[in-house]
Amino acid sequence: MSENTVSAQERIEALTLEIQAKRNELNELRHSLPQEEVGEYTFAGIDGKEYQLTDLFGNKNDLIVIHNMGKSCPYCTLWADGFEGMREHLENRAALALVSPNSPEEVREFAGGRGWKFRAVSSAGNSFSSDMGYESEKGGQMPGISTFVRSEDGRIRRVATAPFGPGDDFCSAWHMFDLLAGGQDNWAPQFSYK
Repeated sequence: MSENTVSAQERIEALTLEIQAKRNELNELRHSLPQEEVGEYTFAGIDGKEYQLTDLFGNKNDLIVIHNMGKSCPYCTLWADGFEGMREHLENRAALALVSPNSPEEVREFAGGRGWKFRAVSSAGNSFSSDMGYESEKGGQMPGISTFVRSEDGRIRRVATAPFGPGDDFCSAWHMFDLLAGGQDNWAPQFSYK
């Protein structure tokens, strides 16, 4: 190996450790913030039933909520497809639910077509996405994640939140593409590939 290759490899290893340290620092900062108590919300389930936020916990005390922009967003679809692949692992640790602004019928049809088995509910008609910071003042949806904990007395608090975006830690596709000779090469997700 040339001296330049060794130097580059050493920098890669150093940066990898630095990124991991920064990720640990970010997680510590997130958990140092006070947990925000949230009220109850009613969601329309894709099975025709109504669910309260507390129902989304099932028999778990922790809940991961995916804030999805709806069926018109191929990026949100990419993230949700990835979460379906990890669903059993995630649900072993915490309850998992996707919240969409689409009608329950649209959510049911889209989730079924994608093969999503995690709980998916509609937030149409409630202020959940807005209150959690995932809806703009003009009503536009934004993707991300919120985590919640339910205490023994039934109170619900939001623990942490993080937005989604290309290259984030919540979708491995971009990180894998980064390792290709041409990198991401302006790749963008699609609903299907031919």
